[in-house]
This record gives sequence, C-alpha cells and structure tokens, in this order.
Amino acid sequence: MRNWDKVKTYSIKKRLSKVKSGDFASIPVKGKSFKGFYTSLPNILKAADIRQVSQAVIKAYHKKRAVIFMCGAHVIKCGLNPVINELIRRKIITCLCINGAGLIHDFELAFLGKTSEDVAASLKNGSFGMGRETAEFINLAVKDGVNKGLGLGESVSNKIYSAKLPFKKLSLLSQAEESHIPVCVFVAIGTDIIHQHPSFDAAAAGLGSSRDFRKLSMEIARLNNGGVVLNFGSAVIMPEVFLKALNLCRNLGNRVENFTSANFDMIYHYRPQQNIVARPTQSSGKGHYIIGHHEIMLPMLAQAIVEGI
Repeated sequence: MRNWDKVKTYSIKKRLSKVKSGDFASIPVKGKSFKGFYTSLPNILKAADIRQVSQAVIKAYHKKRAVIFMCGAHVIKCGLNPVINELIRRKIITCLCINGAGLIHDFELAFLGKTSEDVAASLKNGSFGMGRETAEFINLAVKDGVNKGLGLGESVSNKIYSAKLPFKKLSLLSQAEESHIPVCVFVAIGTDIIHQHPSFDAAAAGLGSSRDFRKLSMEIARLNNGGVVLNFGSAVIMPEVFLKALNLCRNLGNRVENFTSANFDMIYHYRPQQNIVARPTQSSGKGHYIIGHHEIMLPMLAQAIVEGI
C-alpha cells in the first residue's frame, strides 16, 4: 500500500460525538441536598436511565395512569417496606404485585417486626419453614377470603389490616388495603414454606392467585399512554406473569401502548430483560434495565419521585 498522503480525514467538529461535557457530573460539595446530589449525577448511561424512569412515574402520577410495582421477596428483606409504603400512601403506586415468599415476609414483619430464618441451620433437622403462626394466619386467611370470592392478595391484605398485629405499620399489604389499591399475589405450589403445612389448601391458593392474575390484566389496561411498570428483584415469577397478563389484556381488545417499563436487579437476568424491558415495549414506549443493590436503588428512585411530585 502506498500513497499515504491520499488518506481521507475530516474535521471532528462535523462528527457526531456521543459524550458531551454538558452531560458530565458536577463536583462533590459538602452539605448538598438530595436534589442537588441527584441533579449532579452525569446525564449518561444508567444515571440518565434512572432519571427517565423517575420522570415517567411523575408524569404517570399527574396523568392518573397506572404505576404497577412488582417485587421479589428479597426487596422486603432489604428493609424497604417503609419506602414502598410511602409510595403506596401517596397513591404513586397504584397496584402492588408480590410472590408467595413476599406474602410470608410481609406478614412476619407485621406480626413480629422481624423475619427471615436461618435456612441452612433449620434444614438439618427438618424444622425449616415450620413456624406455626405464619402458616396458620396466611393459609386460613386465604381459605376464608377465597371462599368469599376474593383474590389471594385481597384475602390476606384484609386479614392483616383488620388483625391486631403489633408491627402492622410495616406491612405492605396493610398499607395497600388502607389506601384501597389492589394487591396481586402469584404463587408457585411448593415454593413457599407455608405449603408444607397441613393448613395449606392448594385449591384455594390456586384459585385466589388466578383471580389476582385477572385483576392484574385489568390493571394493565391503565398503562396505556403514559403508565409505568416497575419490577424490583423478581427474576422469574413476575416477568412471566406480567407478559401473559399483558397479552391477555391486549387479546381482550385493550390498547396498551406507549408506557415505560423498568427492571431493577442486582445482576442481569434473561427473563426480565425480555418480558419486562424488551418485548412489552417493542412497538412503542421505553424499557430500562438498571443494575444495583435494592437497598440503594429503590430509596434513590423513590426520593427522586417524591421530590419531583
């Protein structure tokens, strides 16, 4: 190869540059407020994403669109119930979805103010998950509520709200009941400790969870044109349930487009990426996947939303 002097160049002033100094972070300053800190983050990559998600929730709140909050049980064990409860109390979250383990930890917090046993130690002698009060309260609440025509979530939220539990203010289900927002609980038989107990009625649990699935399908219709769905820490159950409920909602003739979805988790998972972020918003709307510890990311997001509203 010769004629090096014929290599073509151009001015970088004419080139598209993806990173701009105007999007850079601000310097740390002592005594900065949360709003000052939040706005000091760079407007790049995931810092830009979390801004977009918080703004989407703020807009949904003002437009009275649905903000569906789904989470795995680990989020509850991270000590985040007070944060989620405040978003429920303010009517920012309009529908709460949890799995069976979330139901268990939520009740135990209301009953004892503590939860999460040492699985490894209890497994050795077969006592893992055999706590009497947890199983009896939830299983009997499900039987009673489902027999009255309620879904699984409403059955237990009613019971927790009406019971004299010393730490009831910590309960997500109690706050949802007080704030009159729907609670949907999705169970897989055999995954939860209360399924080991004689008081467990699989038929009632299945029917109640099925009613919650249909309830979620109706709530999803309110996502259209500006709603938000948030999934924190559920890698399988919530992504799978949400995708089918969305499909059912559309199958029944509802227009569900132009909404924001966001998955928050500590690592990357295939199902949330496909079923929460990519597929539901492939024709319109916007999906986000943000990785970080729940005990940091959720309070940050919630504070940004509250500041914005």
